[in-house]
Amino acid sequence: MTRAPNRMETIIAVFTAAYVLAFSVWFLSIGNLEFIVYVATMLILMALVGFSLGKAEYPPAILWALSIWGLLHMAGGGVPVNGSVLYNLVLLDLFAVGENPILKYDQAVHAYGFGVAAWLLHHLLTRHFPAMRGTASAVVFPALASMGLGALNEMIEFTAVVMVPDTNVGGYINTALDLVFNAIGAWVGALLAARRVL
Repeated sequence: MTRAPNRMETIIAVFTAAYVLAFSVWFLSIGNLEFIVYVATMLILMALVGFSLGKAEYPPAILWALSIWGLLHMAGGGVPVNGSVLYNLVLLDLFAVGENPILKYDQAVHAYGFGVAAWLLHHLLTRHFPAMRGTASAVVFPALASMGLGALNEMIEFTAVVMVPDTNVGGYINTALDLVFNAIGAWVGALLAARRVL
C-alpha cells in the first residue's frame, strides 16, 4: 500500500535528494565512478522507503537517521581530507589491525548505519508482529538481519571493485573490519530499539 508522503517525510525526501544530487554532480566532475555505484544504490533504497511508507509508517526519527547515514556515506567518499577522503580519516588512534587503524570515520559510519538498520528492522518486526515486543527475538532477529544487510553492503563494495579499477574500498582486513563494525552497530541498535531508547 503506497500513500503520498506527509510534510515531514517530504522535507526528509527533499533533503536527501538534494545531497544525493549534489554529490552525484561532484563525483561525476572528479571522475569518481566508484561512488556512482553507491548513488545508484541510494536511489534504489530511497525508492524502497518511499514505496513502503504506507505499510511501514516509519517514525520521522528513523527516516532522519537513514538520511543522515546516506549523507555520512556520500561525504565519506566525496569530501577530501589530508590528500585522501573523509572515509580514511582516523577519528581515534586506539590501535591498529595490520595497517588499519581503529577508529576510522569509515568504521564509525558502518557501526552507525547498521545500528540504524537494526532499529528500522526492529520497528518493522514489532509493527507487523506486535506480540514480538519485549521478546529476545525482537533483539536477535533485527540484529542478525542488519548484519546480513551489512554483508550485502560488502558485496556491493566488491561489485564496485570489480567494475571500477581504482577504488578506495580496501583489502581483506578492511572488509573484515567493516563486518565487525556492522555487527557492533547492529547489536547496539537492536538493543537500544528493544529498550525503547531509540
